[in-house]
Amino acid sequence: MLKGKRILLVVAGGIAAFKALELIRRLRERGAAVRCVLTEAGAKFVTPLSLQALSEDRVYGDMFSLTDESEMGHIQLSRDADLLVVVPATADLLARMAAGLANDLASTVLLATDKPVLVAPAMNVRMWTHAATVANVETLKRRGIHFVGPTEGAMACNEFGPGRMSEAAEIADAIERLVAPAARPLAGRRAVVTSGPTREAIDPVRYISNHSSGKQGHAIAAALAALGAEVTLVSGPVAIADPPGVKTVAVESADQMLAACQQAGRVDIAVCAAAVADWKVARPTGAKIKKKPGAPPPGLELTPNPDILATLSKPGAGRPALVVGFAAETEAVVANAIDKRQRKGCDWIVANDVSPATGTFGGDRNTVHLVSAAGVEDWPTLAKDEVARRLAGRIALHFAQPPKAEAAE
Repeated sequence: MLKGKRILLVVAGGIAAFKALELIRRLRERGAAVRCVLTEAGAKFVTPLSLQALSEDRVYGDMFSLTDESEMGHIQLSRDADLLVVVPATADLLARMAAGLANDLASTVLLATDKPVLVAPAMNVRMWTHAATVANVETLKRRGIHFVGPTEGAMACNEFGPGRMSEAAEIADAIERLVAPAARPLAGRRAVVTSGPTREAIDPVRYISNHSSGKQGHAIAAALAALGAEVTLVSGPVAIADPPGVKTVAVESADQMLAACQQAGRVDIAVCAAAVADWKVARPTGAKIKKKPGAPPPGLELTPNPDILATLSKPGAGRPALVVGFAAETEAVVANAIDKRQRKGCDWIVANDVSPATGTFGGDRNTVHLVSAAGVEDWPTLAKDEVARRLAGRIALHFAQPPKAEAAE
């Protein structure tokens, strides 16, 4: 899949740097040419000789090498590859990338490149969840930097949690998805994805809503687009950037969200990841409800919102070939999801626990269960981007399978 592709591998200073050696081997097996930039800190963990032996190419590290500058230069080095990959992407290097610094060869080539960049973060769980790192990651994502991982697991510092770098095979798969044009199994398919919360007006200044950030739905839209699908993202109010490569329709209420889904036309795939409010105010007022001294709070008469998932799942000529719903639960997660799939008539349900202790709403990680007629798949805790890529891959596999033959009479 990677034959003829050129990868510039930036190896930074972290204990996970040893995985760069396995990644080089896997990339070479898939046909890629690999050239390495090794930071000063990275050289404390892996040697230039080991990188050179596996890549069969020169290893670069000196920003001020007269030979390198005369033969290639940091500008040429930064643009001579199809993709730049950073393993491990340390908190320090992510911060320097976000700030646009260029104080060594690695940060300089990352700033000077006009090619896609993929980073595989690895750091202590406290560093990964620190507000500064969270802000840097959001900044880089808005600029189009691609991420793989981190995953959750045991770390060298004897702590457990998110921050463990993805394995070499996972990073190699992510590289293939970015640079291998053949890896677009959903080309020609059309999809609609719902994301974020809805806001149901009480009066002109108040509304009923929930804590959904839209991160999971937006990631799913991006993952489907990366596999070649033509995606319409119908999003409630969120504070994150629209994913590249998709058509985004901004809505407020459940009624608007349903209308936008129906206006998207015939689609092959519908993924209902939005946290749609179950109820709305029956008669929202046209003016702000005033608080009156001594008066009791006003009563709100609620009425059900349209059921978007059930509507899209109804049998008929216009039904998508695959309808995927989400079940955000706080208890009996799998049992409730199984019941929801049967009631709504959808094909799959992605069930997740949104109890406050999980940090799912608004967070960057998710633990989901894929419920279908075939049974339940329990997925490990993953970054929401990884959940999205795995789900998109399962959708692609679903459409790659030959249709079942009808039983003979």
